[in-house]
Amino acid sequence: MSDLMAGIRQNNFVIVGRAGIDFFTDAGVAAEDAETVSVGLGGSSANIGAGICKLGGQASLVTRVSDDSVGSYCVGQLKKYGVGTEYVTPVGGEFRNSLAFYESRVEGHRNVIYRNGAADFQMDASDVAAVDYAKFGALITAGTVFAAEPSRSATFEAFKRAKAAGLPIIFDVDYRPYSWPSPQVAEEVLSRAAAECDMIVGNDEEFGFMAGDIDKGLAKARALAESTASIVVYKMGEKGAVTFAGGEEIRTGIWPVTALKPTGAGDSFMAGLMTGLATDMPLREAILRGSACASVTVSRPGCAPAMPDTATLDTFMAEHPGPTDA
Repeated sequence: MSDLMAGIRQNNFVIVGRAGIDFFTDAGVAAEDAETVSVGLGGSSANIGAGICKLGGQASLVTRVSDDSVGSYCVGQLKKYGVGTEYVTPVGGEFRNSLAFYESRVEGHRNVIYRNGAADFQMDASDVAAVDYAKFGALITAGTVFAAEPSRSATFEAFKRAKAAGLPIIFDVDYRPYSWPSPQVAEEVLSRAAAECDMIVGNDEEFGFMAGDIDKGLAKARALAESTASIVVYKMGEKGAVTFAGGEEIRTGIWPVTALKPTGAGDSFMAGLMTGLATDMPLREAILRGSACASVTVSRPGCAPAMPDTATLDTFMAEHPGPTDA
């Protein structure tokens, strides 16, 4: 636990994973009725990095982007949010950045993500070997990086190099079935990745998936905390979260809001949690801070654009009723 917290306190993270472009409709508008759409930065790892930087932390992304205007857009947006792009490498050919098109509505919400020939899956061992891990306090990644080669092997190599440099590994399970060749491969690889990590964050379905049964997810999270991980956060949506750390179980609620859409909550939660812990905030308070970030994000359009900065978050937590009881 002490090594994990010491790394997080540096508030400077190397994040392995994808950046993408998001298209989203105006509030309440279905895709078929949209005459205009907004554009923003997306991709789970890029979102986490943007959220951390908006809250006063530092982050650099390790990934590949397409050598075209969409890739340039993603790099430009990362720079806009203050995310380091020194380890973002263009790739040519037919590889393309991921693209999401989603509706800014909850009822009937649809989110289509195009991942064929994804540029970020081309990240290889040379990309992670180029990183100066000693510059950072901790490594963060999201599970999508493990869905295909060479990105999968490259990320495990990044784990090895980060550990050699003394960095703890923080893992957002982030299981996306459409990216994987089969559920069996996903279960095996994600479980292997989780076993190497110091901190694991996932929702009830993701832990249930790794356990082979949704009803066994909580037990899986508890078992990881008792064996390999120092902190495991088991998220349950509107029911809050259960966090396992140091032999304790911490139950926390949420900050109720009228959601505009369901996307971006998990990435924003991670950003709020990391930057809270970086300031020596007690674990329970940091988890509630992450939950507040998630609530702000789902109440606004976009993903990275919707994530709060420090002033917005402080105002929300001071003025908004909540959190709910766990």
